[in-house]
Amino acid sequence: MLHHVEGAALAGLLAVGEYHRAWGFAIGLGAPGSFPPYVHESFRCLLDVVEAGMATGHADEARRHALAADAQGVRAVSPRMDMLTTAVLAITDITAEADRLFTIASAHPAAPAFPFDQARISLAHGRWLRRHGDLRRARVALTRAVDQFDRLGTPPWAERAAHERSLAGSPGGEADDRLRHLTEQELRIAELAATGLSNKEIGARLYLSPRTVGTHLYRIFPKLDITSRAALRDALAEARSDE
Repeated sequence: MLHHVEGAALAGLLAVGEYHRAWGFAIGLGAPGSFPPYVHESFRCLLDVVEAGMATGHADEARRHALAADAQGVRAVSPRMDMLTTAVLAITDITAEADRLFTIASAHPAAPAFPFDQARISLAHGRWLRRHGDLRRARVALTRAVDQFDRLGTPPWAERAAHERSLAGSPGGEADDRLRHLTEQELRIAELAATGLSNKEIGARLYLSPRTVGTHLYRIFPKLDITSRAALRDALAEARSDE
């Protein structure tokens, strides 16, 4: 029961930005990189522990915790833990690989069943995109996070996401506004398709079947007000020129 209370307190502290206190609760669940037997909160709070570590300058410990979760089979516990393991690997990855991992976590089959986790992943992805200069995609991810947190009735998290979105600036125009209707995965597929990659090649990069890629493109075209794959590059270029 004590660990359950600590886990709930940890999430609450993160919601209001009390990161140092959150880190204190996090290490109370176990040393970074360890998942004690029968302490279920040690893996249920995986995302909380990693976020607290990254926010308090304990990036090395956070990365060790994420890698240990992957190595020790935490993702095999449940579909949710599979999604969260991918997410924390993205959060702690200092390379461009993080973007791909965020995309996979955001589109995980378990995501719809765990909208709060999905919103937090969108928030983390949007923050990463903003810090790497991709303001357009950052606004898409952060707007999605704000909307989800609002629907879930979690004002502190919605405020955090809204603040991050404000740091990413305002959308540029009508074309960019259309991009906001795309999911993160749809936007990534559209960008890859615009470079001339085939459905098979896109699927290989995002771990999707060619048929799934085709289905996404079928949904993307009307959202961008285009009717063919050949028009994708111009539609995306127009959006960028409006920023």
